[in-house]
Amino acid sequence: MKLAPTLPPVRKIRYIIFLKDVLILAVTTFGGPQVHLAMFLDRLVTKRRYFTEEELMELTALCQLLPGPTSTQTITALGYKIGGPNLAYLTLLIWCLPAVLIMTAAAIGFAYVERHNGSLAFMRYVQPMAVGFLVVAGYRIGRKVIHNQTGLMLALLAAVAAYVFRSPFMTPIAIAIGGLTTSLTYRKHEKMPPQPMHIHWANFLLWLGVLITAAVVGALSQWMPVRLFENFYRNGSLVFGGGQVLTPILYNEFVAFKHYLSREEFLSGLGLVQAVPGPVFAFASYIGALAMRHEGLNGQLLGSLVATVGIFLPGTFLIFFVYRFWDQLKRHRPVRASLEGINAVTTGLTAASAIVLFEPMAPHWPFVAVVAGTILLLEFTKIPPYLLILGGLGLGVIL
Repeated sequence: MKLAPTLPPVRKIRYIIFLKDVLILAVTTFGGPQVHLAMFLDRLVTKRRYFTEEELMELTALCQLLPGPTSTQTITALGYKIGGPNLAYLTLLIWCLPAVLIMTAAAIGFAYVERHNGSLAFMRYVQPMAVGFLVVAGYRIGRKVIHNQTGLMLALLAAVAAYVFRSPFMTPIAIAIGGLTTSLTYRKHEKMPPQPMHIHWANFLLWLGVLITAAVVGALSQWMPVRLFENFYRNGSLVFGGGQVLTPILYNEFVAFKHYLSREEFLSGLGLVQAVPGPVFAFASYIGALAMRHEGLNGQLLGSLVATVGIFLPGTFLIFFVYRFWDQLKRHRPVRASLEGINAVTTGLTAASAIVLFEPMAPHWPFVAVVAGTILLLEFTKIPPYLLILGGLGLGVIL
């Protein structure tokens, strides 16, 4: 009984230490969600032992089942696992804030340069470097999650399908097929006694209500901030597989269809976000700010805010909804077996994204050389990504 009063302070200290670790990850974790997973393993599992490797991989696979930013959902769910919803929201805020601020500042800076008839040509080598980052990220996660011929075949088929059928509906279809395929091998998994599931629908209804309300209000008002929020909330609600899978969808909507950004601005931002620590979904902050550049500085800040909230909110609602009954759900062998296929398909989808973005660069040998050089440097040296990006900026200034 005497020990009871000491528990809250101990927990508080543990939460503060965890949030400090999240902040360290937020400012040092470069390279996208696949690299984030490796960093989470190193700091949160190996060094701190907050969780086991199996728990982290299960949570990552669960987040890949859901639409939204995979690494952000994963670290938010880890915060929830340690300290409940309050710690989870703090985890989300600390994890996202550095990248969001950097990408917003970059968009404001680019808009300022363009208003004063400046040139963004110095960014031209950052664009192919972004493709190199994407290739390496897909390769590294593939080595971790593909262990047999079935996984390899699923990854290859997913890459081909996503390349040929460039539709946002292809991603959830491919993930569902991959999960269903490996779920049939459930007999090789250990049988666990099932537990009754108690599903709380509040967060699901909240997610659905915001989605419908944003669509209706956006259509009726035609006010740009509301429309931007709806655009990003919809994309965050429908895109599976993380930032790399989101990239071609954002390109189709905001560059090819709505012309809010030029192709060069888009690829410059994509390259920059690979060199920025934290979530790749912070790319939305950059797009939102540029989409409202004609409204001045306040408009750009508002555009960044609504895009950021729109892209991160649906995934947060959905992970809070599913996580509550995940322990009961994963006791079913087909569910655990399906995670292998989901991870393999996600690797293939990442490869398809890299190919789609590389295609326009293929006829230009300097860009091809930069892509190849980026891949080799990432794989065979320990040069941090931000130094590579600084090197790419330097090449753009000199050449």
